[in-house]
Amino acid sequence: MHRRTLLKLGIFAAAGVLWPRRARAFGDASLFQPALAKHGGNWDLRRDGLRRLAWELTTRTSVEVLPSVKELALGDPALFESPMLYLSSDGPLPPLADAEVSNLRRYLTYGGFLLVESNQSGGGFDESFRRELSRVLPRSPLVRVPQAHVIYKSFYLLDHPSGRVLDFPYLEMARLGHRAAVVYSRNDMAGAWSRDDRGDWELEVTPGGELQREQAIRTGINLCMYALCLDYKDDAVHMNAILKRRR
Repeated sequence: MHRRTLLKLGIFAAAGVLWPRRARAFGDASLFQPALAKHGGNWDLRRDGLRRLAWELTTRTSVEVLPSVKELALGDPALFESPMLYLSSDGPLPPLADAEVSNLRRYLTYGGFLLVESNQSGGGFDESFRRELSRVLPRSPLVRVPQAHVIYKSFYLLDHPSGRVLDFPYLEMARLGHRAAVVYSRNDMAGAWSRDDRGDWELEVTPGGELQREQAIRTGINLCMYALCLDYKDDAVHMNAILKRRR
């Protein structure tokens, strides 16, 4: 079976599309689990945020989730088992090895989704990430996600993205065909998602406080749903329901 088909089957299995609920007999492999990309920099600062997003996805949607974070090196063949990979750092992203570049390119080409964030606590990430992305997808430069994109309606209807900060009120994406294979946020969404072991929010959200935090959570949910379902919500059959919900 073609590798892209295999990855899509894994994506649909995580979303519960191909198997009914009793398919839990297949074990944890059928559940969606956030994956955190390991690299040569400070890669695990937002683990708590990803774990919290998994919990929010469980409580707000019908997606069956394993509420823990899987760590994956960019050169690991296990990358292909995850429909969504999260990458961030608080400083420059070290140059990727050639094997990491080629493995990540295959992952994205075969249908994988990469969510990238700058957490704003250090400098140099933006320039270094753009440099490395140009090696991974040299023909897919980052462009702004238009307001009409399905990312903003994959679950919640959103007017704009959000995060712990609002320095850049937009998302960027790298396309492969019509699909957003990479989405880049510079507003530290995972910082807004993070709770500590006592259940308290770890970081202040500015300037919009708790309303902004809720919008950041909704943005994260939409991105997860896009990773799982891609652009099915762009189908005209959904338009009446979407417009009714907006009203």
